[in-house]
Amino acid sequence: MPRSAPIEALHFEALGTTCSLFAIGLSRGRLLEGELWVRRMGARLTRFSMKSELSRLNAATGRWIDISAELETLLRESLRAFETSGGFVNVAVLPSMAAIGYTRPLSQGPTAVNLPVTGPLPALPDVLRVRPGAARLEPGAGIDLGGIAKGWMADRLRDSLGPNALANIGGDLSAAGVGPAGIGWPVGLAGVTVLLRDQGAATSSVRRRRWGEHHHLIDPRTGLPARTGLEEVSVVATDGVEAEVVAKAALLVGPELAPTYCAAHAQAWWLSP
Repeated sequence: MPRSAPIEALHFEALGTTCSLFAIGLSRGRLLEGELWVRRMGARLTRFSMKSELSRLNAATGRWIDISAELETLLRESLRAFETSGGFVNVAVLPSMAAIGYTRPLSQGPTAVNLPVTGPLPALPDVLRVRPGAARLEPGAGIDLGGIAKGWMADRLRDSLGPNALANIGGDLSAAGVGPAGIGWPVGLAGVTVLLRDQGAATSSVRRRRWGEHHHLIDPRTGLPARTGLEEVSVVATDGVEAEVVAKAALLVGPELAPTYCAAHAQAWWLSP
């Protein structure tokens, strides 16, 4: 049995969720730097503050505005996710989020529901343009980076915390190296323990962030909370962003197509009706 190496760990609440950082051979100070980075990025990417960089983009529809390198990367990741998921992962959900009353953190309670304004989401490439250092949204469009941002943060932290580290940003996981015992990083996923080695993992679920009959996962075909016959999908993939995209797309395509989709895009998966 391999001997476990000492782990430095840090747990904190940010982005409205629970986050954890783990690393071998790294000081607690470096993990604290990682926490501060998550908080800074969260403040820039939240849709719940009119002062955030994302909100400024959402408020500037119809014209090009300058954006940071980080936001540009996330917007390009979002366009890639739309393409690779066949349009099922679409960050142009802000009007639908407003329609179902998800306009502020759920800890503050939902706001008024205005469902008649919903409808199929526009194709993301039709409403979002990105060029070096700038982006443009079409009038009436709005984006919520949501899970893609969490997966991206986990991947960035994994890369910055050294060759043997694990980042968990609200359930989006990204692991580097062989873990404390040399056999991978043990994480709980879908009720089992899996070992991640230079991999990512994510769970997409409609069981959390619920209020009344509504939840936060929008079906792009309807603009309404998804009702696909699946309630939760967990996957292991090449990195955190990929795992987030595959898990969400699999839940949205439903139980008949999800196994085939996961077999093509994930390294391991669990489906829960």
